[in-house]
Amino acid sequence: MKDKLVTLFGGGGFLGRYIAQDLLARGIRVRIAQRDPRQAWFLKPLGNLGQTQFVAADVTRPETLERAVAGADAVVNLVGILSGDFEAVHVAGAGNVARAAADARVPALVHISAIGADPDSPSAYGRSKAKGEAAVRDAFPAATILRPSIVFGREDSFVNRFARMAAAPVLPVIAARTRFQPIYAADVAAAVVKAIVEPGAHAGQTCELGGPDVIAMGDLVRWIAKTTGRKPVIVEVPDGAASLLASLPGAPITRDQLCMLRHDNVVSGSLPGIEAFGVRPTPLATVAPSWLVQYRRHGRFGLPSAA
Repeated sequence: MKDKLVTLFGGGGFLGRYIAQDLLARGIRVRIAQRDPRQAWFLKPLGNLGQTQFVAADVTRPETLERAVAGADAVVNLVGILSGDFEAVHVAGAGNVARAAADARVPALVHISAIGADPDSPSAYGRSKAKGEAAVRDAFPAATILRPSIVFGREDSFVNRFARMAAAPVLPVIAARTRFQPIYAADVAAAVVKAIVEPGAHAGQTCELGGPDVIAMGDLVRWIAKTTGRKPVIVEVPDGAASLLASLPGAPITRDQLCMLRHDNVVSGSLPGIEAFGVRPTPLATVAPSWLVQYRRHGRFGLPSAA
């Protein structure tokens, strides 16, 4: 695959930067396609001169995609939202990318979906992810579809969010008993790259990607607080109170997000997992402390709480 070209839709996002770094390190050329390519210019130093390209493209506008996929040896669609017009982005947008890749005769397509993608999901997010997968399969049957659980990494908006909140005297936790199977962004990137460089081994598959540990939301928050040396009073918010909160204007969580949080986010075991890509998943506790240190009271000089 050296000197080949891979187009990353949404490549300037959190997960995209890990995939781009892996590809660039292998000598693979990367084309970042997103609405504002300038937001991804920070990736330039990761590659050699001319190894990284940038192009403006919007998955909801099919006419902008032809140039983004032209000449590509593989396409990865990373575009996703947590609120807003799911139908436009997760369904129509996913189908647009798949059709553009098929029309350009791109050899491989990797589509990032999510655990919880289900046409019968009680959440609009979950239903849209399932419909998006169907649209991808219809346009590009050989696509590899990856469904990760919560993805963590130095720049994530999940672990870091709770680390910031843990500095407050009181830390409310919604859906404290919901279980997650957090997976390291670098491990997801490794699976994506393996699907690209070995397309025949993973073509047409739908895979669920989870880390080595399953942990409840409440326990995860307590671990984050301990790791950052904070001792907030952790309050598990009852379901009724959480529903009331989600209905308020400007609430930190939407009703649909709350609906998603009421269901475990773990692999089913009925589909191929991260091991199918030869990846040994990384435990959260082995890497997260290296960046969570910034949230200690005195930064890296602060000590975590005693057990």
